[in-house]
Amino acid sequence: MSVRVSTETLQGLTDGWLAEDLDAWTRHVLRRHFDPEGGSAYWLKKRAELDFDPLEIERYDELSAFDHFDLAILRDSDPADFVPQSVPRPLAGRVFESGGTTGKPCRAFYTEAMAQHWAAWRHKGRLMAGFRPGGVWIDACPSGPHLVGEEADHLADMYGSTVYSIDLDPRWIKTLIRGGRLAEMQEYVDHVVEQIVDILDTRPVDYLRTTPATVQALINQRPELMAKLSGVYLGGTQFTPDAYRKFAEAMPHGVIGMTYGNTFGNANGMPSPDGGATLPYVPNFPHTTMTIVDRTDESRVVEYGEIGRVRLMVLHEDLFMPNVLERDQAIRFDTGDDWPCDGVANVQPLVVSADKPEGLY
Repeated sequence: MSVRVSTETLQGLTDGWLAEDLDAWTRHVLRRHFDPEGGSAYWLKKRAELDFDPLEIERYDELSAFDHFDLAILRDSDPADFVPQSVPRPLAGRVFESGGTTGKPCRAFYTEAMAQHWAAWRHKGRLMAGFRPGGVWIDACPSGPHLVGEEADHLADMYGSTVYSIDLDPRWIKTLIRGGRLAEMQEYVDHVVEQIVDILDTRPVDYLRTTPATVQALINQRPELMAKLSGVYLGGTQFTPDAYRKFAEAMPHGVIGMTYGNTFGNANGMPSPDGGATLPYVPNFPHTTMTIVDRTDESRVVEYGEIGRVRLMVLHEDLFMPNVLERDQAIRFDTGDDWPCDGVANVQPLVVSADKPEGLY
């Protein structure tokens, strides 16, 4: 799924998307997926069960008419059924999977357009964080069925970088955690860190892309190697203000970049407005929007600065999933006049009650 286009083209794409009117984009996506001739098989079948006509929806806010989309549907469905028939068949592309935290993985087909969307927004996120083009990277992230693994190729193909890749299997880590096999989990973490250290000990490296937990393990084991890095690019697990502070202290002159999301919807880290106490993200507009809703009343959008549950809206031309309730909670963040949508901040696993946390982000 490597995307071989110029960085100038990617920048132009994101600039164009940020100028989109969200209501107009909503109408465009709905008409594409519910078109009787060229729509997606899943939504055309689902249309008969709805008590409203999706083609009569005019505004983004009216998407509340749809029920919450259950990602579990994607576990046993044919991913092609969610891709509009207007996309030429036979489909050629990649099927990516979720991490499988709560059961069998969920799957989604990524068309060429979706691959380009993701690459363009990732590129913008790196620029926002302050990573310079080129340089030498270590990419210690999930690969195989995971979308995030594609970024190693993006760094090489579009960012002009030299990339050393190290595989990381999040499903095995989660299996060990669920089974209480914490000693084995630590062995696996040490196995990953050992490979990172081998490269850092023998080659000049500018940036490390991996999870916060891996960075913390590197700091614990070889802090002098962490201090030499010019930046870390983080995603895949919970990232807290406390971790941000520790990473900044361990890498005094380095860049800390962040991403939040999954196979279905993503967001780029924004600069912290208060030295790391607030860690905000802005979604990949208009293909992804994120709303923070009350944890006990999902119909209520919380106020800015209030904590609630993340509700994801997936509005790709080639993948439509409305009102996905994530297993994460976050602060509703005001992005100001610079962005056309809300942001989310300080993401962590959803807490429904004091003794019942949900999920593992």
